[in-house]
Amino acid sequence: MAAFFPGAKDLDSYWHNIVNGVDAITDVPADRWDAEFYAPDGPRRSDRVYCKRGGFIDQDTEFDVARFGIMPASVAGTEPDQLIALEVANRSIEDAGGESVLPADRQRAGIVLGRGGYLTPGLVRLDQRVRTAGQLVRTLRELAPDLGEDRIEEVRAAFAGQLGPEQPESAIGLVPNLAASRVANRLDLRGPAYTVDAACASSLVAVDHAVRELAAGRCDVMLAGGVHHCHDITLWSVFNQLGALSPSERIRPLHRDADGVLIGEGTGVVVLKRLADAERDGDRVYAVVSGTGVASDGRSASLFNPDPGGQVRAVRQAWDAAGLDPRAADALGLLEAHGTATVAGDRAELTTLTEVFGPATGARAAIGSVKSMIGHTMPAAGIAGLIKAALAIHHGVLPPTLHCDEPNPALEATRFAPLAKATAWEDTATGVPRRAGVNAFGFGGINAHVVLEQPAASAARTARSPRTTVSEPERVLRLAASGPVQLAVLLDADDSAVLAAGLDERAPAAGPVRLGIVDPTERRLKLARKAVAKGVPWRGRSDVWFSPSPLLGPAGGRTAFVFPGLEAEFEAQVAGLAERFGLPWSAGQDARVGDVGRHGAAVFQLGRMLDTALRRLAVVPDAVAGHSVGEWTAMACGGIHAADEVDAFLADFDPDALRVPGAVFGVLGMPAEQVLAELNGRTDVVLSHDNAPNQSMICGPEEAVTELVQLFRTRGVIGQVLPFRSGFHTPMLAPYLGPIRRAAEAYTLHPQTTPVWSATTAALYPDEPGAVRELFVRHLLEPVRFRQLVSAMHDAGYRAFIQLGAGQLGSLIDDTLAGKDRLVVSAHSTARDSLAQLRRVVTALWVDGATPDVAPLLAPVATATARASAAAAKTRPSGRGVRLDLGGALVSLPEEARNVLTGAVARTPDVSAVADGSALDLLGRAGS
Repeated sequence: MAAFFPGAKDLDSYWHNIVNGVDAITDVPADRWDAEFYAPDGPRRSDRVYCKRGGFIDQDTEFDVARFGIMPASVAGTEPDQLIALEVANRSIEDAGGESVLPADRQRAGIVLGRGGYLTPGLVRLDQRVRTAGQLVRTLRELAPDLGEDRIEEVRAAFAGQLGPEQPESAIGLVPNLAASRVANRLDLRGPAYTVDAACASSLVAVDHAVRELAAGRCDVMLAGGVHHCHDITLWSVFNQLGALSPSERIRPLHRDADGVLIGEGTGVVVLKRLADAERDGDRVYAVVSGTGVASDGRSASLFNPDPGGQVRAVRQAWDAAGLDPRAADALGLLEAHGTATVAGDRAELTTLTEVFGPATGARAAIGSVKSMIGHTMPAAGIAGLIKAALAIHHGVLPPTLHCDEPNPALEATRFAPLAKATAWEDTATGVPRRAGVNAFGFGGINAHVVLEQPAASAARTARSPRTTVSEPERVLRLAASGPVQLAVLLDADDSAVLAAGLDERAPAAGPVRLGIVDPTERRLKLARKAVAKGVPWRGRSDVWFSPSPLLGPAGGRTAFVFPGLEAEFEAQVAGLAERFGLPWSAGQDARVGDVGRHGAAVFQLGRMLDTALRRLAVVPDAVAGHSVGEWTAMACGGIHAADEVDAFLADFDPDALRVPGAVFGVLGMPAEQVLAELNGRTDVVLSHDNAPNQSMICGPEEAVTELVQLFRTRGVIGQVLPFRSGFHTPMLAPYLGPIRRAAEAYTLHPQTTPVWSATTAALYPDEPGAVRELFVRHLLEPVRFRQLVSAMHDAGYRAFIQLGAGQLGSLIDDTLAGKDRLVVSAHSTARDSLAQLRRVVTALWVDGATPDVAPLLAPVATATARASAAAAKTRPSGRGVRLDLGGALVSLPEEARNVLTGAVARTPDVSAVADGSALDLLGRAGS
């Protein structure tokens, strides 16, 4: 499943909000419609509304559409709900286990979405471009005939220009079915793909259609759901004129004083399979659809008033399909009501529930409506309720409903009662599975109901299903204040009070001076108090970070990813990270230091994995660089080389073909200048690495290098002969460069997506393909100038250096930048899994002013949920995406266009003959 609703950008946060009773209702964002439409005390008219609160998703509308093959330039003209539906549908597949959940024969996979024919944002802009612009032209001709066609066209063009680029995508948004068709097109679903419009019942009707496709055997997998992202003032006007909006601006389903609805928006999608197929394939099953029912009111007193008769028929039809008696004492434990909070709507629904389920004969079942938290999401309302109910069954929790402290008296005649707090869903004495009913009753008299239940014991996972384990992340204490003194005041309390004052890691910081402690023990809190009292930066020792003057964010410091090469020690700690993020990891299993081929492949894969994970945490580098062959990883992560081409090269690469026979490396704890002076022009042993002010490397025949290392040791210099052999970064490698030269010529070069720095030139990589290929080869023949590279990057404004790989590369950066402001932190550690290490990276960056997204690291991980394949993982965003425009506010002409009318109104012909008070007369007076 996948959910995208107000206050909840994903399934985990949706369930978190439901269980914790989070009210996501807010004032309408400024760009949705203009404040002048809000007139709670004004006369009732179609262009004024008395309510301005609802459910909105504006803060979470940034998506990486390029991963679906959609060019960002086309987004402005595309109906936003089509792209949101695509994103959410893709997430639902990932949640189901990735692309492997879809049948090999894609003709047997389809999608049905509930979607209304509302004036959605794309259509509003198209209407403004065509109809409103035309009306503007006609009105100008009538009111200012002397203006002239050229000036009128100037005004029209200026008005249209304010609406964004004119693109064909905006016209095809007129076809509602494209919300489903675009999903099918991008995800290659070749079965049924269409939308249904059954008003507020649309998404449950879509589920009913999908169930029938599966039951008929025409499809093996169906996606079903609903999409609604319309907050146009015209929709609000309709509900305003009907008096359906809440005058108190609160939505209180099933409350005795419920006075109306608040409009919401959102998208939800579920993946459906036949139960037997899901059991066979070892799928995680949230809930089983036992029955569906759809019925209309037929002839009734009015289209505007719901009739319990049609609702009763739909609910009974679903329970009959399930083969269950809805009046049985243990029939269900939860009823997710339609719950519009209108007087007529709640009254009719409670009448239906009394009729179908009967009165209470024992403990009451829970009743609620997610509309109390997110508003009425119209065509998506049913799927919002169904996902809530399915999660409640899956987790064994009866969720609360908000604002129902005084229930509607009619509830007393039913078997249901609302809950103020989440409660454990206890097993029944009869042993029946947990079961829920979901209502969605559409405007105009179309009604739908779905029965959900817990999978039976026989639906336990098969042997091929992954074992589910759950782990909790470490605690991180975050504190923020306006200055070091204020932060010290926060710390001047006992440990329990300090811990209680910690900020939610998901929340934005309240002040620029920040403290972060991973696993805040008594000793670490004591250390933090000392650091803050001194007022000097403390970056990472004992997992404590403090910055009195942040380097990143508003301070302007840049962030670099730095990839290690072959290190003397390599023990990848990434199992938890790979499992959490659904990333492949295999190369490191056979890697050992000294085996240049396998070791290099593992280094490359580890760097890419950490790059992907960090980008998902909204940690996006301003540049990438590498040490030694780590530069190859940087080139791939920076976009120059395609990762799959590098993989293919490494898979076929014979490390013995790229090795100087007998050559070894020696590392020395001394500056490169002193090493060169000691070598004094020798050609058998050469400088291969200028790593840091106090570390260099030499390369040459084993006997000569060993002799030199021992000589330096007698002088008190730390030295060691390293276990891997290659001759990289020396002229000695030139006769053996055939495989690399061929690879350099064969690689497809791409424009850099992230700037790549060279450790050969200590400058940015060139853009010209020939120069890139030449530098790629030079990199293996010339010394690594890592010290110069780090210094140059710091001079260019880089302040945060994140190591993406094993080893001690960060210590070289610290040595080089000693005495200068910098943050150096590693995304990998031998002491813990990288999943835990990334908590430290995120904490460090946050303390220094960045805004990483910690949410993916916080939720407990169930491996069965995170088993998306590597192919599915590659579809996730690799960086920041494109923000969708959901606005529908009126546009204003640019200043220069307004001047077109100057003087024209004053020349308006005599209109004295026109009746007093007419538009022309008023305009004439205004121009006089």
